[in-house]
Amino acid sequence: MKRLPEALRRRLHNAWRRWSLWALLAALLVVLLGTLVWLAGRYEMSQLQNRLESDAAAAVLDIRGALARNAQSLQALQPVPGRATPREAWEADAQALLRERREWVRIEWRDPALALLAHADTPYQPPLFERTGRDNAHSDIALACATARRFGGPAYAPSYFVAQPDGRGLEVMELCLPLMQARGPTGYLLATYSLQDMLANLTSTPLRRSAELSFVEPDGTRLALHGNAPRGRRVFTAQQLLDLPGNSLMLRINSVRSAPDLFPNVLTALVTAMSIALVTVLVQLVRDNRRRLRAERGLADALAFRKAMEDSLVTGLRARDLQGRTTYVNPAFCQMVGFSAAELLSPQAPAPYWPPELADDYAQRQAVRLAGHAPPRDGFESVFMRKDGSRFPVLIIEAPLIDAQGVQTGWMSAVLDISEQRRVEELSRASQERLQATARLATVGEMASLLSHELNQPLAAISSYATGSMNLLRDGAPPAADLAMAIRRIAEQAERAGKVIRSVHDLVRRRDQAREAVAPQALLDAILPLVNLQARKLQVQVCIAVDDGLGTVWCERTMIEQVLLNLARNGMQAMDGIATGERVLWLGVRRAPASESRARAPDWLEFSVADAGRGIAPEVARQLFTPFFTTRDEGMGLGLSLCRTVVEQHGGHLGFEPHAPRGTIFRFTLPARPMTPPAAATTD
Repeated sequence: MKRLPEALRRRLHNAWRRWSLWALLAALLVVLLGTLVWLAGRYEMSQLQNRLESDAAAAVLDIRGALARNAQSLQALQPVPGRATPREAWEADAQALLRERREWVRIEWRDPALALLAHADTPYQPPLFERTGRDNAHSDIALACATARRFGGPAYAPSYFVAQPDGRGLEVMELCLPLMQARGPTGYLLATYSLQDMLANLTSTPLRRSAELSFVEPDGTRLALHGNAPRGRRVFTAQQLLDLPGNSLMLRINSVRSAPDLFPNVLTALVTAMSIALVTVLVQLVRDNRRRLRAERGLADALAFRKAMEDSLVTGLRARDLQGRTTYVNPAFCQMVGFSAAELLSPQAPAPYWPPELADDYAQRQAVRLAGHAPPRDGFESVFMRKDGSRFPVLIIEAPLIDAQGVQTGWMSAVLDISEQRRVEELSRASQERLQATARLATVGEMASLLSHELNQPLAAISSYATGSMNLLRDGAPPAADLAMAIRRIAEQAERAGKVIRSVHDLVRRRDQAREAVAPQALLDAILPLVNLQARKLQVQVCIAVDDGLGTVWCERTMIEQVLLNLARNGMQAMDGIATGERVLWLGVRRAPASESRARAPDWLEFSVADAGRGIAPEVARQLFTPFFTTRDEGMGLGLSLCRTVVEQHGGHLGFEPHAPRGTIFRFTLPARPMTPPAAATTD
C-alpha cells in the first residue's frame, strides 16, 4: 500500500485534531445542556412537591382551627347551671347549629351515665342512625367521653363506618364535650362528624378544586374521599397527620397536576433565560465601562480641584512617612520656608528649615513621634528657619496619615506662620499696659473727685460749729454745756470726714467694707443734726416716719448715712422757689414690698426720701444717675452716681418716682440681715 505524503499526512492530522476538539466541545455543551434540562425538570418537580406539602400543612391547620371553633359553638349549647332547659328549646338550638355546620350529622345531649336526653339530626340528609341505631357505637362514645372527662375538654373517638339504606355508607367520628361543674360532669354533648363532609367544608376551595383530598389510616386504607381523580404519568402526593385528642387521622392530598414535560417548557425557558442573561451581562458591561469612564473623569476633576485648593492655601502642608522622610509639601509651605519642593523632598537630614542650634532637639522630638507617641491635636509651637537664615515662629498641628485600607502610613502636618500673630499680641500687650496706666490715673481722679464731693458736708458742718463757738466766746463767757456740745459736734464731724475718706478709698479699690447690723432709726438720728441745720437755713420742715418692729439692716454705716444725707440735701435743694409753708421733706423706713424683695434675701427694708418740689423733667430723668451730670451750677454730678453705687454694693436698688401731689420720692432697699457671701470660684 502506497504511503501518503508527509505534508498531506500532517495536514490530515491537524484537521483531525481540530475537529476532535470541536467535537469534544460540542459534546461538553450537549452534556451541559442535558444536565441543565434534567436539573431544571427535577427542580420543577421538587417545587411542585414542596408546594403540595405546604398545601397539606395548611389544610391540616384549617381543619384543626375549624374543629376548635366547632367545639366552642357546641359549648354554647350547654344548659345553664341551676336552671332547667326545655328539651324542645335545646333541640331547636341544635337544629340551628346543624344548619350552619354541614360537617355535623347529629348532635346529642346525654346525662352523666351517657343516657340520651335529646338529639337533633342534620336537615341535609336522612337520619344517620335510623337503620342501625346507636347501640353499636356505645363503646366508642364511652371511650371518647372518658378521654374528654380526663382532659377536661373536647375529645374525639376513633372513626367507624355507618351503613345507609341506599347501599352506601359514611365514615363518621364522634366528638364528646363534657358539661363540667365543681362536683364533676353533669352531662355530655356529642357531635357526630362526617369525614367526607369535613373534607368538603373545612378545607379551602382552591385546594379542593386543584387536588384530591382523603382521610386514610396509617396502613393506607382510605376512609373518606373528596375531589377530582388525578391524571398523568406521575401523581404528586403529600400526607399530613391530623392529631386530635383521642384520635389521629392522616390527611392525604393527591395533586391533579402531572409531572412537568421537559419539552418545550424547560428548554425554552432555559434558552430564554440564558439569552436574557447574556444580554444582561452585555448591558452591565457597557454600563460598567461608562461608570468607569465617569469615575476616571471624576477622579481627574477631584485631583485638579485638590491641586487648586492646595495651591490657594496659606497654610503650609507637609506629609512624612513612618521613617520621617518628607513625602509631600504644598506651595504655601515652600513659600513659607523659601526652599523648593525638590530641596524639601530630598532624603537629607536634618531638614533644611531646622535651625542648626535646635536640630538635635527636633530630631529627638521626631524620634519620639515615630516611636508611636502621638503629638497633641491642638498643636505645638516651634521655630523654623528660612533659606536666608531668618527665624520665624510656627504653629504645627499633626494628625496620622491613613490610607484607603485604614493603615497609618505617616503623618500629615499643618504649619501656620504666627509671626504676625506674635506682633499683634505684642502690640495688644503694650496697649493693655497703657490702658491699665490710664485706668489707674482715672481711678486717682475719681477718688479725688469723690473725696472733694463727700468731704464738703462734714467740713461745712465743722465750719458752722466752729463759727458758732467763736460767736459764743466773743459774746462773753458761754455756757459750758453749749460749748461742750459744739466741740463734740466738731469732733464727730471730723471723725465722719475720716470715715468718708476711708470708705471712698475702699470703694475705689473695691475692698469689702466692714458691715454691721444698724437700726434704721440710728441711721436717721446720725444725719438729723446736719439735715436740721440745712433745713433751718432753707426753711424746710422735716418729717420722719419709721414703722415699728423693723429690726436692723446689714450695711456699711458711714456710706449709708452719706447716701441718706445726699438724698435729703438734694430734696431740700429741689424745693428752692417753692412757698415757704409748702417746703416739706419726708424721711421714712418701712418693710419692702414682696415684689421688690425678689427672693434674694429673707427680708428687705425700704428707705424713702420725698420732697415737695417741682419734680424731675423727662429729659433729666434719663441721665439722672450719669456721673458728672448735674442741673446746678455748683454741683459736681457725682452725688446720685455714688449713692447708686453704694446701694448696689449692698445688694439693693435705688430708684425714684413722682410724689403725689408734687415732688419726687427716692427709694432704696437694704438687706434686713446678713447675706451669705458667695463661695469663691476655683480654677484648675
